[in-house]
Amino acid sequence: MVALRGKDIDTFLARPDAGRPIILLYGADAGLVRERADALMKSAVDDPNDPFSLVRMDGDDLAAEPSRLVEEAMTVPLFGGRRAIRVRAGLKNFSSGVDTLADSDIKDCRIVIEAGELRPESPLRKVCEKARTAVAIACYPDTERDLAKLIDEELRVSNLRMAADARATLMSLLGGDRQASRNELRKLTLYAHGTGEVTLDDVMAVVADASELKIDPIVDGAFAGNPTAVEVEFNKAMIAGTYPGMIMMAAQRQAALLHKASLLVEAGSSASAAVESGFPRLHFSRKGTVEAALRNFSAQRLVNIIDQLAVAALDVRKQNALGAVIAQRALMSIAVNARRRG
Repeated sequence: MVALRGKDIDTFLARPDAGRPIILLYGADAGLVRERADALMKSAVDDPNDPFSLVRMDGDDLAAEPSRLVEEAMTVPLFGGRRAIRVRAGLKNFSSGVDTLADSDIKDCRIVIEAGELRPESPLRKVCEKARTAVAIACYPDTERDLAKLIDEELRVSNLRMAADARATLMSLLGGDRQASRNELRKLTLYAHGTGEVTLDDVMAVVADASELKIDPIVDGAFAGNPTAVEVEFNKAMIAGTYPGMIMMAAQRQAALLHKASLLVEAGSSASAAVESGFPRLHFSRKGTVEAALRNFSAQRLVNIIDQLAVAALDVRKQNALGAVIAQRALMSIAVNARRRG
């Protein structure tokens, strides 16, 4: 079985084995699949933009005639040189073509197959894992170690360093998709170019949430007066490694938006209309909880909460070891007191 893991993947990608020209990239991280496929194509041919050197094929089209893959791989280039084939797997099975190709004498041609999540019993995965001329590489979301390496790589290229609190927050925002994470990092380093150091303010100004973790339920639960939701969702966030300061910043943004909407209500708008105009791009699933929060708090109470959150956010930054406790206590206080009047 040739299914690479850990450091063996990096070693193979750095120096692909010519004896294993068939490479299957699969997994939940589509961005990592694309990134690795791009790198393998770049090292396989002199010019990836040359259609005579690089052939792109669709897996669902191949399923109707799998032998086309063999024919294409065995074709001798008209002008000589190396060739590569890039196959995008779909829903249909073309593994018979890969099986036949694995037993063929392939000369100067690399075949890279990109696929999504594949179960161990998948025909395509089974073929590539058992063939002596093929290799299967899983591409799953980055671990904390992978993200640290990715961040260091982009910082080194841009000759930048990063403040500790900025790194902690950035780690919580990345990881759902390699390509999305790398794009956010490149935006960040471009934004901080020439400053010498990436700060927390830089991260908050530039980086979108590229992780799969959603912290909206924590904040929504607090302002809607649901302590149980706060406790459950906050614990999930801590297990996932989210920086508490990031949750506090989200709570501060929410309080500011609620205050703006509350002023509209006091001026005569309905709660629904105030939410529509006061919360840009609010997902429909959150509308009910945000309206509940607006009913819970007056504009003056929200001013007081904004002040309380500012103090708590500063304490989180100053007392890193107690950050989670401080953040959760602040949010639970908002949730418990949400429906009290006066």
